Amino acid sequence: MAYEELAAMVAEAKNIVFFGGAGVSTESGIPDFRSTDGLYNQKYDYPPEQILSHTFFTRRPEEFFRFYRDKMLPLDAKPNAAHLKLAQWEQEGKMAGIVTQNIDGLHQAAGSKKVFELHGSIHRNYCMKCGRFYPPEYIRDSKDPVPHCECGGKVKPDVVLYEEGLDDAVVSGAIHAISKADLMIVAGTSLTVYPAAGLVRYFRGKHLVLINRDPTPMDGQCDLVIHDKVGQVLATLP
Repeated sequence: MAYEELAAMVAEAKNIVFFGGAGVSTESGIPDFRSTDGLYNQKYDYPPEQILSHTFFTRRPEEFFRFYRDKMLPLDAKPNAAHLKLAQWEQEGKMAGIVTQNIDGLHQAAGSKKVFELHGSIHRNYCMKCGRFYPPEYIRDSKDPVPHCECGGKVKPDVVLYEEGLDDAVVSGAIHAISKADLMIVAGTSLTVYPAAGLVRYFRGKHLVLINRDPTPMDGQCDLVIHDKVGQVLATLP
């Protein structure tokens, strides 16, 4: 019944905005963060939240990149049914935009263009000294424990670390997309990471839908809640 209700909402909608978190990519084999088998519950010398901080990147870059190469570069992952369905809707002219907390680039790999990457992307890496661009393979394959540019500067992934602010232009674009949508689908996110989770409040449209494996703080505020895998749900839709 819930799937049929969602299908009716999608069919009626003219401007869909999709707000997604780590749960959108788990069906592509990328682990999430906060579930029992997620990244933050695995054992390292330091907590992942500490490793993925600006301070740790600055003070212990070798250990940062050891963890980053091991856990944050899923370059062989492929888009799943969720990514493909959203790309289809964009081609059909139904999407106002995708707002994602993920850094894996799978939405673009599926063909989506209107993507607001709140936390950056592993596919963009820049020299902190001269600004030269490097692909993620450069980080992965570098023999140097800390990848460096030809100019000698340190190469940093364009991902938002703890203690760093979100990009103003990306946030503004996300808010604009959310505010003009008539249907908002929030999926695969615990809605506990701020300021990203706070963007949901800018939605003024007709239907707010939540798809997530586990309950979230927003379950009671949504028109429809489905506790299931995101790709599994979206694959059933036209």
